[in-house]
Amino acid sequence: MSSALLFAFWLVQAEPAPTSPAGDARVATVAELASALAAAEPGARILVAAGDYGAFHAANVRGEPGRPIVVAAADRAAPPVFRGGIQLSDVAHLELEGLAIVGAPANGLNLDDEGTFETPSHHVVLRELVVQDCGGRANHDGLKLSGVDDFRIERCTIERWGRGGSAIDLVGCHRGVVEACTLRDSEQAPAASGVQAKGGSSELAIRLSRFEHAGQRAVNLGGSTGLAYFRPRPEGFEARDVTVEGCTFVGSLAPIAFVGVDGATVRFNTFHLPEKWVARILQETREPGFVPCRNGRFTDNLVVYRASEVSTPINVGPDTRPESFEIARNYWYCVDRPERAAPQLPVVEREPSGGRDPSFVDAAHGDFTLAPQSPARAHGATALPKPVR
Repeated sequence: MSSALLFAFWLVQAEPAPTSPAGDARVATVAELASALAAAEPGARILVAAGDYGAFHAANVRGEPGRPIVVAAADRAAPPVFRGGIQLSDVAHLELEGLAIVGAPANGLNLDDEGTFETPSHHVVLRELVVQDCGGRANHDGLKLSGVDDFRIERCTIERWGRGGSAIDLVGCHRGVVEACTLRDSEQAPAASGVQAKGGSSELAIRLSRFEHAGQRAVNLGGSTGLAYFRPRPEGFEARDVTVEGCTFVGSLAPIAFVGVDGATVRFNTFHLPEKWVARILQETREPGFVPCRNGRFTDNLVVYRASEVSTPINVGPDTRPESFEIARNYWYCVDRPERAAPQLPVVEREPSGGRDPSFVDAAHGDFTLAPQSPARAHGATALPKPVR
Protein backbone atom coordinates (compact mmCIF):
# COMPACT_ATOMS: atom_id res chain seq x y z
CA MET A 1 0.00 0.00 0.00
CA SER A 2 1.39 3.44 -0.91
CA SER A 3 2.18 5.98 1.80
CA ALA A 4 -0.63 8.21 0.47
CA LEU A 5 -3.18 5.38 0.79
CA LEU A 6 -1.92 4.48 4.24
CA PHE A 7 -2.35 8.08 5.29
CA ALA A 8 -5.86 8.23 3.83
CA PHE A 9 -6.79 5.00 5.65
CA TRP A 10 -5.45 6.40 8.91
CA LEU A 11 -7.56 9.56 8.47
CA VAL A 12 -10.72 7.52 8.00
CA GLN A 13 -10.01 5.63 11.23
CA ALA A 14 -9.14 8.78 13.22
CA GLU A 15 -11.57 9.84 15.91
CA PRO A 16 -13.57 12.99 15.15
CA ALA A 17 -12.26 16.24 16.58
CA PRO A 18 -14.49 18.07 19.06
CA THR A 19 -15.67 21.51 18.00
CA SER A 20 -15.98 24.52 20.32
CA PRO A 21 -19.21 26.55 20.44
CA ALA A 22 -17.44 29.34 18.55
CA GLY A 23 -16.75 27.01 15.64
CA ASP A 24 -13.05 26.41 16.27
CA ALA A 25 -12.00 22.77 16.24
CA ARG A 26 -10.15 21.88 19.44
CA VAL A 27 -7.85 18.88 19.38
CA ALA A 28 -5.71 17.09 21.94
CA THR A 29 -4.27 14.10 20.06
CA VAL A 30 -2.50 13.52 16.75
CA ALA A 31 -5.52 11.51 15.56
CA GLU A 32 -7.87 14.40 16.35
CA LEU A 33 -5.56 16.83 14.55
CA ALA A 34 -5.44 14.60 11.48
CA SER A 35 -9.22 14.30 11.45
CA ALA A 36 -9.71 18.04 11.87
CA LEU A 37 -7.38 18.83 8.98
CA ALA A 38 -9.04 16.24 6.75
CA ALA A 39 -12.41 17.88 7.38
CA ALA A 40 -11.23 21.49 7.41
CA GLU A 41 -12.92 23.93 5.07
CA PRO A 42 -11.29 27.22 4.03
CA GLY A 43 -11.29 29.60 6.99
CA ALA A 44 -11.20 26.83 9.59
CA ARG A 45 -9.21 27.34 12.77
CA ILE A 46 -7.83 24.32 14.65
CA LEU A 47 -6.63 24.88 18.22
CA VAL A 48 -4.14 22.35 19.59
CA ALA A 49 -4.13 21.73 23.34
CA ALA A 50 -0.97 21.78 25.44
CA GLY A 51 0.82 18.44 25.74
CA ASP A 52 3.30 16.17 23.99
CA TYR A 53 2.58 14.93 20.46
CA GLY A 54 4.32 12.37 18.28
CA ALA A 55 5.27 12.61 14.62
CA PHE A 56 2.62 14.11 12.38
CA HIS A 57 2.08 14.16 8.60
CA ALA A 58 -0.68 15.75 6.55
CA ALA A 59 -1.15 16.37 2.83
CA ASN A 60 -3.47 18.29 0.52
CA VAL A 61 -4.67 20.72 3.17
CA ARG A 62 -6.04 23.71 1.26
CA GLY A 63 -7.57 26.98 2.29
CA GLU A 64 -8.43 29.83 -0.06
CA PRO A 65 -7.19 33.39 -0.58
CA GLY A 66 -8.29 35.41 2.45
CA ARG A 67 -9.55 32.23 4.14
CA PRO A 68 -6.53 30.22 5.27
CA ILE A 69 -6.74 27.12 7.38
CA VAL A 70 -5.02 27.92 10.69
CA VAL A 71 -3.46 25.45 13.12
CA ALA A 72 -2.57 27.24 16.36
CA ALA A 73 -1.71 26.62 19.98
CA ALA A 74 -4.85 26.74 22.09
CA ASP A 75 -2.80 28.41 24.85
CA ARG A 76 0.23 30.44 23.73
CA ALA A 77 1.65 30.22 27.26
CA ALA A 78 1.66 26.40 27.08
CA PRO A 79 2.32 25.44 23.45
CA PRO A 80 1.80 21.89 22.20
CA VAL A 81 5.15 20.14 21.75
CA PHE A 82 5.67 17.90 18.72
CA ARG A 83 8.57 15.58 19.55
CA GLY A 84 8.60 13.47 16.39
CA GLY A 85 8.58 16.26 13.83
CA ILE A 86 5.90 17.55 11.44
CA GLN A 87 5.58 17.00 7.69
CA LEU A 88 3.15 18.94 5.50
CA SER A 89 2.94 18.13 1.80
CA ASP A 90 1.20 19.81 -1.12
CA VAL A 91 -0.63 22.42 0.97
CA ALA A 92 -1.99 25.88 0.21
CA HIS A 93 -3.23 28.85 2.26
CA LEU A 94 -2.20 27.20 5.52
CA GLU A 95 -0.90 28.90 8.66
CA LEU A 96 0.83 27.40 11.72
CA GLU A 97 1.00 29.52 14.87
CA GLY A 98 2.58 29.08 18.28
CA LEU A 99 3.58 25.42 18.02
CA ALA A 100 6.79 23.92 19.44
CA ILE A 101 8.89 21.19 17.84
CA VAL A 102 11.46 19.78 20.23
CA GLY A 103 13.90 16.89 19.94
CA ALA A 104 12.74 15.58 16.55
CA PRO A 105 15.23 12.93 15.39
CA ALA A 106 15.65 14.45 11.91
CA ASN A 107 14.12 17.64 10.45
CA GLY A 108 11.88 19.57 12.80
CA LEU A 109 9.34 20.62 10.16
CA ASN A 110 9.22 19.41 6.54
CA LEU A 111 7.11 21.53 4.21
CA ASP A 112 7.18 20.28 0.62
CA ASP A 113 5.48 19.86 -2.74
CA GLU A 114 5.19 16.07 -2.36
CA GLY A 115 7.56 15.68 -5.31
CA THR A 116 5.25 17.45 -7.78
CA PHE A 117 7.68 20.16 -8.83
CA GLU A 118 5.24 21.97 -11.13
CA THR A 119 2.65 22.34 -8.36
CA PRO A 120 4.44 23.70 -5.30
CA SER A 121 2.92 24.24 -1.90
CA HIS A 122 2.04 27.90 -1.62
CA HIS A 123 0.75 30.71 0.57
CA VAL A 124 1.99 29.23 3.82
CA VAL A 125 2.71 31.17 7.01
CA LEU A 126 4.85 29.83 9.86
CA ARG A 127 4.39 32.20 12.78
CA GLU A 128 5.93 32.14 16.27
CA LEU A 129 7.12 28.56 16.09
CA VAL A 130 9.80 27.32 18.49
CA VAL A 131 12.09 24.62 17.09
CA GLN A 132 14.78 23.22 19.40
CA ASP A 133 17.35 20.43 19.46
CA CYS A 134 16.26 18.67 16.28
CA GLY A 135 18.44 16.33 14.23
CA GLY A 136 21.79 14.73 14.89
CA ARG A 137 25.13 14.95 13.13
CA ALA A 138 23.66 14.57 9.63
CA ASN A 139 22.01 17.07 7.25
CA HIS A 140 18.99 17.71 9.45
CA ASP A 141 17.23 21.07 9.46
CA GLY A 142 15.03 22.99 11.85
CA LEU A 143 12.65 24.04 9.07
CA LYS A 144 12.99 22.36 5.67
CA LEU A 145 11.05 23.90 2.79
CA SER A 146 11.24 22.19 -0.61
CA GLY A 147 9.13 23.56 -3.44
CA VAL A 148 7.20 26.25 -1.54
CA ASP A 149 6.10 29.57 -3.04
CA ASP A 150 4.60 32.74 -1.53
CA PHE A 151 5.47 31.98 2.09
CA ARG A 152 6.28 33.81 5.31
CA ILE A 153 8.35 32.63 8.27
CA GLU A 154 7.94 35.21 11.01
CA ARG A 155 8.89 35.59 14.66
CA CYS A 156 10.16 32.02 14.89
CA THR A 157 12.94 30.87 17.23
CA ILE A 158 15.19 28.03 16.08
CA GLU A 159 17.89 26.72 18.36
CA ARG A 160 20.38 23.87 17.74
CA TRP A 161 19.70 21.78 14.67
CA GLY A 162 21.58 19.02 12.80
CA ARG A 163 25.34 19.57 12.50
CA GLY A 164 25.25 19.11 8.73
CA GLY A 165 22.05 21.07 8.24
CA SER A 166 20.44 24.49 8.42
CA ALA A 167 18.07 26.20 10.78
CA ILE A 168 15.98 27.11 7.72
CA ASP A 169 16.74 25.30 4.45
CA LEU A 170 14.99 26.60 1.33
CA VAL A 171 15.25 24.41 -1.78
CA GLY A 172 13.51 25.65 -4.90
CA CYS A 173 11.45 28.20 -2.99
CA HIS A 174 10.15 31.47 -4.43
CA ARG A 175 8.63 34.72 -3.24
CA GLY A 176 9.20 34.20 0.46
CA VAL A 177 10.09 36.22 3.54
CA VAL A 178 11.96 35.26 6.71
CA GLU A 179 11.32 38.08 9.16
CA ALA A 180 11.98 38.85 12.85
CA CYS A 181 13.32 35.37 13.56
CA THR A 182 16.03 34.33 16.03
CA LEU A 183 18.49 31.60 15.04
CA ARG A 184 20.83 30.43 17.77
CA ASP A 185 23.39 27.62 17.69
CA SER A 186 26.43 26.49 19.65
CA GLU A 187 29.64 28.48 19.40
CA GLN A 188 31.55 25.22 19.60
CA ALA A 189 31.15 22.62 16.80
CA PRO A 190 28.56 24.72 14.95
CA ALA A 191 26.11 23.45 12.36
CA ALA A 192 26.59 24.07 8.63
CA SER A 193 24.35 27.10 8.17
CA GLY A 194 21.57 29.25 9.54
CA VAL A 195 19.40 30.18 6.54
CA GLN A 196 20.23 28.53 3.22
CA ALA A 197 18.51 29.34 -0.08
CA LYS A 198 19.45 27.12 -3.02
CA GLY A 199 18.12 24.74 -5.69
CA GLY A 200 16.73 27.52 -7.89
CA SER A 201 15.32 29.65 -5.08
CA SER A 202 14.47 33.26 -5.97
CA GLU A 203 12.74 36.45 -4.86
CA LEU A 204 13.44 36.00 -1.16
CA ALA A 205 13.97 38.43 1.72
CA ILE A 206 15.63 37.70 5.06
CA ARG A 207 14.84 40.67 7.28
CA LEU A 208 15.10 42.01 10.82
CA SER A 209 16.39 38.72 12.19
CA ARG A 210 19.09 37.79 14.70
CA PHE A 211 21.78 35.19 14.10
CA GLU A 212 23.79 34.10 17.15
CA HIS A 213 26.62 31.75 16.15
CA ALA A 214 24.07 30.44 13.66
CA GLY A 215 26.20 27.89 11.85
CA GLN A 216 29.49 28.19 10.02
CA ARG A 217 27.69 30.25 7.35
CA ALA A 218 24.89 32.14 9.02
CA VAL A 219 23.27 32.92 5.65
CA ASN A 220 24.18 30.80 2.64
CA LEU A 221 22.99 32.60 -0.48
CA GLY A 222 23.05 29.65 -2.85
CA GLY A 223 24.84 26.40 -2.22
CA SER A 224 25.26 23.05 -3.90
CA THR A 225 22.20 21.14 -5.09
CA GLY A 226 21.87 17.96 -7.11
CA LEU A 227 20.30 18.76 -10.48
CA ALA A 228 17.36 16.46 -9.80
CA TYR A 229 16.28 18.61 -6.84
CA PHE A 230 16.05 22.01 -8.52
CA ARG A 231 12.50 23.35 -8.53
CA PRO A 232 10.87 23.55 -10.95
CA ARG A 233 14.03 22.85 -13.01
CA PRO A 234 17.64 24.07 -13.20
CA GLU A 235 17.86 27.58 -14.64
CA GLY A 236 21.59 28.21 -14.31
CA PHE A 237 21.75 29.53 -10.75
CA GLU A 238 21.47 28.21 -7.21
CA ALA A 239 19.68 31.35 -6.06
CA ARG A 240 18.70 34.70 -7.51
CA ASP A 241 17.27 37.97 -6.23
CA VAL A 242 17.75 37.43 -2.48
CA THR A 243 17.95 40.30 0.01
CA VAL A 244 19.37 40.20 3.54
CA GLU A 245 18.60 43.39 5.44
CA GLY A 246 18.22 44.76 8.94
CA CYS A 247 19.73 41.66 10.53
CA THR A 248 22.23 41.28 13.38
CA PHE A 249 24.98 38.65 13.16
CA VAL A 250 27.00 37.55 16.17
CA GLY A 251 29.98 35.29 15.47
CA SER A 252 29.97 32.57 12.77
CA LEU A 253 32.92 31.53 10.66
CA ALA A 254 31.42 33.54 7.76
CA PRO A 255 28.12 35.29 8.47
CA ILE A 256 27.41 35.71 4.74
CA ALA A 257 28.29 33.41 1.83
CA PHE A 258 27.41 34.23 -1.79
CA VAL A 259 27.54 30.77 -3.40
CA GLY A 260 26.57 30.36 -7.04
CA VAL A 261 24.07 33.19 -6.67
CA ASP A 262 23.04 35.44 -9.55
CA GLY A 263 22.16 38.68 -7.80
CA ALA A 264 21.86 39.14 -4.03
CA THR A 265 21.84 42.20 -1.79
CA VAL A 266 23.20 42.35 1.76
CA ARG A 267 22.44 45.77 3.21
CA PHE A 268 21.98 47.56 6.53
CA ASN A 269 23.11 44.65 8.69
CA THR A 270 25.24 44.63 11.85
CA PHE A 271 28.12 42.14 12.08
CA HIS A 272 29.78 41.64 15.45
CA LEU A 273 33.05 39.71 15.69
CA PRO A 274 32.87 37.16 12.85
CA GLU A 275 35.35 34.36 13.39
CA LYS A 276 37.24 34.26 10.06
CA TRP A 277 35.51 36.18 7.25
CA VAL A 278 32.69 38.66 7.02
CA ALA A 279 31.56 37.28 3.67
CA ARG A 280 32.62 34.77 1.03
CA ILE A 281 32.16 34.66 -2.75
CA LEU A 282 32.18 31.03 -3.87
CA GLN A 283 31.12 28.67 -6.64
CA GLU A 284 30.14 25.11 -5.72
CA THR A 285 27.86 24.09 -8.61
CA ARG A 286 29.88 23.89 -11.82
CA GLU A 287 27.48 22.08 -14.14
CA PRO A 288 27.27 23.35 -17.74
CA GLY A 289 25.02 26.38 -18.10
CA PHE A 290 25.42 27.65 -14.55
CA VAL A 291 26.54 31.24 -14.14
CA PRO A 292 29.54 32.08 -11.96
CA CYS A 293 28.68 33.68 -8.65
CA ARG A 294 27.99 37.29 -9.59
CA ASN A 295 26.09 40.55 -9.11
CA GLY A 296 26.18 40.72 -5.34
CA ARG A 297 25.81 43.93 -3.34
CA PHE A 298 27.27 44.55 0.13
CA THR A 299 26.24 48.03 1.26
CA ASP A 300 25.49 50.18 4.30
CA ASN A 301 26.53 47.53 6.79
CA LEU A 302 28.23 47.98 10.16
CA VAL A 303 31.13 45.56 10.68
CA VAL A 304 33.01 45.18 13.97
CA TYR A 305 35.86 42.68 13.74
CA ARG A 306 39.28 41.72 15.09
CA ALA A 307 42.32 41.76 12.81
CA SER A 308 43.69 38.79 14.75
CA GLU A 309 40.73 36.70 13.51
CA VAL A 310 39.67 38.34 10.23
CA SER A 311 42.65 39.00 8.01
CA THR A 312 40.61 38.87 4.77
CA PRO A 313 37.11 40.30 5.33
CA ILE A 314 35.74 39.04 2.01
CA ASN A 315 37.11 35.72 0.79
CA VAL A 316 36.96 35.01 -2.96
CA GLY A 317 37.02 31.49 -4.37
CA PRO A 318 37.75 30.33 -7.94
CA ASP A 319 35.30 30.46 -10.86
CA THR A 320 33.48 33.51 -9.52
CA ARG A 321 33.05 37.09 -10.76
CA PRO A 322 33.98 39.32 -7.84
CA GLU A 323 34.39 42.28 -10.20
CA SER A 324 30.62 42.26 -10.74
CA PHE A 325 30.00 42.95 -7.03
CA GLU A 326 29.19 46.35 -5.58
CA ILE A 327 30.62 47.26 -2.15
CA ALA A 328 29.66 50.66 -0.79
CA ARG A 329 29.11 52.82 2.29
CA ASN A 330 30.00 50.24 4.92
CA TYR A 331 31.28 51.23 8.37
CA TRP A 332 34.31 49.21 9.51
CA TYR A 333 35.70 49.10 13.04
CA CYS A 334 38.68 46.91 13.91
CA VAL A 335 38.64 46.28 17.66
CA ASP A 336 42.32 45.37 18.08
CA ARG A 337 43.60 47.86 15.49
CA PRO A 338 41.23 50.83 15.75
CA GLU A 339 43.55 53.02 13.71
CA ARG A 340 43.06 50.77 10.68
CA ALA A 341 41.14 52.30 7.79
CA ALA A 342 38.63 50.36 5.68
CA PRO A 343 40.09 46.93 4.83
CA GLN A 344 41.30 45.68 1.48
CA LEU A 345 38.41 44.21 -0.50
CA PRO A 346 38.04 42.39 -3.84
CA VAL A 347 36.66 45.56 -5.47
CA VAL A 348 37.16 49.20 -4.55
CA GLU A 349 34.56 50.26 -2.03
CA ARG A 350 32.63 53.45 -2.65
CA GLU A 351 32.38 55.84 0.30
CA PRO A 352 33.70 53.58 3.08
CA SER A 353 33.82 54.89 6.63
CA GLY A 354 34.76 53.76 10.11
CA GLY A 355 37.79 53.80 12.37
CA ARG A 356 35.91 54.86 15.52
CA ASP A 357 34.12 52.73 18.10
CA PRO A 358 30.47 52.56 16.97
CA SER A 359 29.30 52.77 20.61
CA PHE A 360 26.88 49.91 21.09
CA VAL A 361 24.61 50.30 24.10
CA ASP A 362 25.75 47.00 25.68
CA ALA A 363 27.52 44.63 23.30
CA ALA A 364 28.76 42.46 26.18
CA HIS A 365 25.16 41.51 26.91
CA GLY A 366 24.02 41.33 23.30
CA ASP A 367 22.49 44.78 22.90
CA PHE A 368 23.77 46.16 19.60
CA THR A 369 21.58 49.22 19.60
CA LEU A 370 23.68 52.29 18.81
CA ALA A 371 24.06 55.04 21.38
CA PRO A 372 22.79 58.49 20.35
CA GLN A 373 26.35 59.77 19.89
CA SER A 374 27.42 56.84 17.69
CA PRO A 375 29.43 57.77 14.58
CA ALA A 376 27.87 54.75 12.80
CA ARG A 377 24.19 55.66 13.10
CA ALA A 378 23.74 55.72 9.31
CA HIS A 379 24.88 52.09 9.06
CA GLY A 380 23.85 48.67 10.26
CA ALA A 381 20.62 47.01 11.29
CA THR A 382 19.10 49.96 13.16
CA ALA A 383 19.54 52.22 10.12
CA LEU A 384 17.44 50.14 7.75
CA PRO A 385 15.00 52.56 6.08
CA LYS A 386 11.37 51.93 6.89
CA PRO A 387 9.35 50.80 3.87
CA VAL A 388 7.30 53.42 2.09
CA ARG A 389 3.62 52.60 2.42
